[in-house]
Amino acid sequence: MGTAREFFAGSTDGYRIYLAVADVVADVVADLGPVEVRVSTSQIAFRRRRSFAYVWRPGTYVASDVPAVLSFALPRELSSPRFKEVAHPTPTVWMHHVELRDAAQVDDEVRRWLASAYEAAG
Repeated sequence: MGTAREFFAGSTDGYRIYLAVADVVADVVADLGPVEVRVSTSQIAFRRRRSFAYVWRPGTYVASDVPAVLSFALPRELSSPRFKEVAHPTPTVWMHHVELRDAAQVDDEVRRWLASAYEAAG
């Protein structure tokens, strides 16, 4: 696709949310190892050995005024009122989806989730 800025063209809030997530990921992994960022037409993926977190625009797929969704993969299900949905697409993966309306929502709780997802991505 190109860059994250191009992915969020027309959504300043979405791009700010992406930058907040990217900052947290960079901070979380600074002492743990490398991370790769892949921009596709449908999402921006953060990868270790495999992808562990994704930022995407829900309005592209469903009627939504939410600027960005953060999805992260774990080998177990977490419970939080912040999750819009938790899916179990494979026997070893639980996908947790969090609607984000503002970059300030990328907080310490999200930091912990991203750190766990990074560690689980081996």
